[in-house]
Amino acid sequence: MAELARFITSRFAELANPDDATRMAAYMKTDMPCWGIKKPQQTPVLRSMVKTFPPSGADEYRSRVRELWALPHREDRYAAIHYARAFSEFQTPEMLDLYEFLIRDGAWWDLVDDVAINLVGAVWLEHRSVVSPVMDQWIEDEDLWVRRAAIIGQLKHKGETDTERLFRYCRQQAPETEFFIRKAIGWALRQHARVDPESVRAFLAEMGDELSGLSRREAAKHL
Repeated sequence: MAELARFITSRFAELANPDDATRMAAYMKTDMPCWGIKKPQQTPVLRSMVKTFPPSGADEYRSRVRELWALPHREDRYAAIHYARAFSEFQTPEMLDLYEFLIRDGAWWDLVDDVAINLVGAVWLEHRSVVSPVMDQWIEDEDLWVRRAAIIGQLKHKGETDTERLFRYCRQQAPETEFFIRKAIGWALRQHARVDPESVRAFLAEMGDELSGLSRREAAKHL
């Protein structure tokens, strides 16, 4: 086990709570083992991790994210995402394949959403001309989590959101019956309505019943 993996494993082992681990696994509907460590307890460990193990370059950034991700517990994967988020200088289009791997392999909302919004979304905002064509491929992907990532990837873009692309993705995925896609559509529209409510109202009027009730309710929550 590499040094970073040993660090996280030893620190998390000290904080492990078997009762909370059982409850956490049940809540997440996962067979993956959990340490049972609540977020406030994780935070000091993660801060120490970032301070102690800064990557020397892009290759080490990539390898250390995967090193943490490969560990067996759910919280280890949270540590991997935290590490990836901590070093913005390495959040470049060249890392999209790494982030895509995390999304495909994570395949559940607690992992996918963090990666989509805070890693893919960060790269997309800074490199829109490069990333947008990739997202146009993701929205067509068979993997629902990849499609969800494309829909919610602009969640923090505020006034810089590519509105046309957001609406196109929502329109394209509107027939989808999968809960996590319908929820993503509503979430993305609701968030965009904070900065551009009129365009979201117009889009909802245009789509009518083509959008699911769930998507419409989520989208219109603050309108």
